[in-house]
Amino acid sequence: MTYLRRFTAVASTLAAALLLSAAASSAAPPWTVPNLRIPLPSQNAQGKIKHVVIIMQENRGFNNLFMGYPGADTTTYGYNSSGNKITLQPVLLEAPYDIEHDVITFTLAYNNGKMNGFDKEYVGGSAPANPQFAYVPRTETQPYWNLASQYVLADRMFTSHVDDSFISHQYIIAGQANGRALYPNGTWGCDGGPSDTTPNMQPNRTPGNSYIQTCWDIPTLGDELDAAGRTWRYYTSTVFANDGSGIWSAYDAINHIRYGKDWAKDVITPQSQVLSDVANGTLASVTWVMPTCAASDHAGCGGNQGPAWVTSVVNAIGESKFWNSTAIFVTWDEWGGWYDHVAPPYLDYDGLGFRVPLIVISPYAKQNYVSHVQYEQGSILRFAEDQFGLARLAPADTRANSPAADAFDFTQTPRKFSPFASRLGPSYFLHTPPDHRMPDDE
Repeated sequence: MTYLRRFTAVASTLAAALLLSAAASSAAPPWTVPNLRIPLPSQNAQGKIKHVVIIMQENRGFNNLFMGYPGADTTTYGYNSSGNKITLQPVLLEAPYDIEHDVITFTLAYNNGKMNGFDKEYVGGSAPANPQFAYVPRTETQPYWNLASQYVLADRMFTSHVDDSFISHQYIIAGQANGRALYPNGTWGCDGGPSDTTPNMQPNRTPGNSYIQTCWDIPTLGDELDAAGRTWRYYTSTVFANDGSGIWSAYDAINHIRYGKDWAKDVITPQSQVLSDVANGTLASVTWVMPTCAASDHAGCGGNQGPAWVTSVVNAIGESKFWNSTAIFVTWDEWGGWYDHVAPPYLDYDGLGFRVPLIVISPYAKQNYVSHVQYEQGSILRFAEDQFGLARLAPADTRANSPAADAFDFTQTPRKFSPFASRLGPSYFLHTPPDHRMPDDE
């Protein structure tokens, strides 16, 4: 969805969003950068984790993928803004429609914590009645359920922000988005040039009128790893972006990385190379793995390869020499517009956002366990920081709970890995033609 189309689509609801946010704005705390500190290495892990892998999928809420999961907080129905009870309907991953999912539509859906404004979200494409009120049937989600049942599923995982995918991808590398809102109108970063801009996020959770180029210098986890002599890799797509070409990477917005040595060394395309790298004995201290459009779980991409893609990456690591020293976090960047009944806590001007799934996979992860501890994207950063003795980056990772205490048992003998069945294996992803579509352009 282009920048212009997006604002055209939501213009009629912006005024309503501003009204809905007014009540919350008076209570919105000022955003300040805390005094960051370098923590001691995690005493719980005792140095057993040497590799952290972050697999990020696209645009799915917790209830949408895990409705009915035993022990998790899910629901089979929701309420719309008119007070009508709506039974959630099964909708496949390859649904030919996309739901708006930015700070404006968050405000509408959230409705001051009532969670009954999802019907006000703009929908583009061929959609059924009540398109936001849906879940993905088990015929497609079973691989995700299989991973969760062997390891840990967290049902109180929220995004650290209230906005869309571009902002979310900044949070998973830096714990912040430089105070920005929405998404750039071209390439996701410096390659878009001076006209590729984003507005500021105001204290009342609305986009402001202060625009800057989407190319800035803020500290990232990659920078901290470099300084500590640790390695990192970000596996992603080459895409035909709005400006004609590009690499779909959150690091494209980080000026000193885009134009520094890390760009050629640590930003890897295509993302399927992670499968061959692991097989050949290469796995960085921290690894980010991004999907293609077809494998992203993003509605409107027309693909349902996501569960098989994630399973293939997990199997590759599980069957490698790295298994006994690795923690894998599978999560989704934001809610994608799908209905969820759990209201996120209001922590600051930019968070928390709606629930997304988090699956924690490791030889030290608990088995068939549902964690009800409150997590956010900053929790994954905090876990990685603790393992390698790195400083906090921003408010999100400073305040967040680490999964180390509840999702892991570092006193147990490392569990042997058993590979998961998948309808598409590594060979498919290594040899399929490139998918140059952006998994999400917002």
